[in-house]
Order: sequence, then structure tokens, then C-alpha cells
Amino acid sequence: MDVSSRNNGRRALNAYAYLGGCVTVHGGDIIGIFDIERVTVNKNAEMFLRNCQKNGKIRYVSAEMPKSFVVTDEKVYVAGVSVQTVKKRASGSF
Repeated sequence: MDVSSRNNGRRALNAYAYLGGCVTVHGGDIIGIFDIERVTVNKNAEMFLRNCQKNGKIRYVSAEMPKSFVVTDEKVYVAGVSVQTVKKRASGSF
């Protein structure tokens, strides 16, 4: 599972990450970035996403095929860009 976390000792994500559509998230607000294909086969992840959907916390940011989802304190953003692309944008490495 490919995850970036603000709490795991890696360098902070300082830039804004464009996720698609009109959605931009500050890198420091990102709790985790997950590959949707790898994680959705996990029962716990599936339950987490289902619960977020039920509580209105999921936001689909584009009509593209989902490749990743980005977890923040407020929302879970389902994006059509890869984990690597989100990480690169959030770290300011272009």
C-alpha cells in the first residue's frame, strides 16, 4: 500500500495539490494518499470508504476513472490522478 502521512516522520507536504476538477488541497492537510485499486480489496478500507460515503464525506473530483483517494480531516477526495502525481504535487516537486 502506498501511503503518505503527515505523522510518519517524512518531510511535510507544503504545497497545494491539484486533484482535478476545481479541487486543490494543501499538502499539510493530507492524512493519507491511497491507490484505489490496491486498497479497495481490503475489507477495512472498503468499510472506511462506505462509512465516509454514508456520512457525505466523499467528494469525487472528476469524471475520470478513479485512481487514488486522498484522506483529509474533513473529506475523502476520489481523484483520477495517481498516488505518485498527488504526492509530487503536494510536495511541490514538479
